[in-house]
Amino acid sequence: MTEDILINITPQETRVALILQGAVQELHIERTLTRGLAGNVYSGKVVRVLPGMQSAFIDIGLERAAFLHVADIWEARPHDGQNAAPTPIEKLLYDGQVLTVQVIKDPIGTKGARLSTQISIAGRMLVYLPQDSHIGISQKIEKETERESLRARMQSLVPAEEKGGYIVRTQAEDASDTDLQADIEYLRKTWAAITHGARTRPPTSLLHQDLNLAQRVLRDFVHDETATIQVDSRENYLALSEFGATYTPSVLPRLQHYTGERPLFDLYGVEEEIQRALGRRVDLKSGGYLIVDQTEAMTTIDVNTGGYVGGRNFADTIFKTNLEAAHAIARQLRLRNLGGIIILDFIDMENAEHRNAVLAELKKALSRDRTKVSISGFSALGLVEMTRKRTRESLAHILCEPCPACTGKGQVKTSRTICYEILRELLREAKQFNPREFRILASQEVVDMFLEEESQHLAMLGDFIGKKISLQVETAYHQEQYDVILM
Repeated sequence: MTEDILINITPQETRVALILQGAVQELHIERTLTRGLAGNVYSGKVVRVLPGMQSAFIDIGLERAAFLHVADIWEARPHDGQNAAPTPIEKLLYDGQVLTVQVIKDPIGTKGARLSTQISIAGRMLVYLPQDSHIGISQKIEKETERESLRARMQSLVPAEEKGGYIVRTQAEDASDTDLQADIEYLRKTWAAITHGARTRPPTSLLHQDLNLAQRVLRDFVHDETATIQVDSRENYLALSEFGATYTPSVLPRLQHYTGERPLFDLYGVEEEIQRALGRRVDLKSGGYLIVDQTEAMTTIDVNTGGYVGGRNFADTIFKTNLEAAHAIARQLRLRNLGGIIILDFIDMENAEHRNAVLAELKKALSRDRTKVSISGFSALGLVEMTRKRTRESLAHILCEPCPACTGKGQVKTSRTICYEILRELLREAKQFNPREFRILASQEVVDMFLEEESQHLAMLGDFIGKKISLQVETAYHQEQYDVILM
């Protein structure tokens, strides 16, 4: 099955959609204002060395000077297994010195960025350490035989003249030698560009910026089944063509500039899909539906038959709905980028063969996921527990914020409940204070409830406390918001 990649670029954000058989499978969004500095490499100039704090302030061209601690200076660390103390910072740095540094922590509040002189450059499957010579394997690759196999393959692929080292990432578990070789070449070219810039460009220059989303598409997303990569910006199409010619030449024949009159995302229905991906309910073609609830601890997905009454009998109807739901769940996980613990509540199936078939279909649908997924079988309660690695913020966290009315609960108290809360508050205030009048400021719905269905209770309380109670609508108040004013 061929896949198309759509790249929509505006000055404020870049959006990428992966389309398979006409349906959106993944969405990626990167906003210009929130793009961090971590990973960027600069030619820094030492502004001030502080021996008492064993740190230094470095000018890298930002508003505030960045911070470099002696523990983050590669040259200060003991090497070759030595246990000696780090070299004091005043013996390594001096005011006005120019050195190559990398941001390891973004500026926060009044604090400047934190720096390191140990450079690491991330590729698709490898991380390059130009100052270190060893080959490391990600701790998440647990099988010792696989770790040793990857180490041996890397040692045979790394050029003899290479002085740097590599860390093999988890994405390299199933990588071919060709994939690893391509990553090595890309990382070596990147480091060569950094060192050339450090020699020729003035201090405080940006030498290397971590790839933007559009560039990462060419590096990470394209595979044998990718048919086209369409970009709707001519300027960025030319920039991507130049990047691809240098680092990913095999991708260039599939890169296209979209020149149609309709917006690219409208043409493929991506905008509507984004709106649907923010909702709780996902309708299935058969008439069934999913309910997706995202909480801080986990995500739950509930499967319902809805209006589906097809099938020869009830068990067959449930089975067909669950099979369709398995594919829809796999797609929603990618589309919404849901990670962490995920609990799937399929409709209960008595037949063990049906349960096994649904589980097999789910695993098959998830096999296309580029993110690591782990699935358990059906539990005693009929639930399927799974985990999906968190690689970035979910779609809802990028595009939305908690509702100011319900503060993220997903529901608000009824107007009658608020009326009763106000009546209790009035009684509490009347026992402590002796105003001439109480005035209630509340939303239109709450005031209407007091004027109609709860008017008798309000009048009874007014008689009981012996005070006048007036009502005032505050149009800016949401349903749960109110104030009791003592006049």
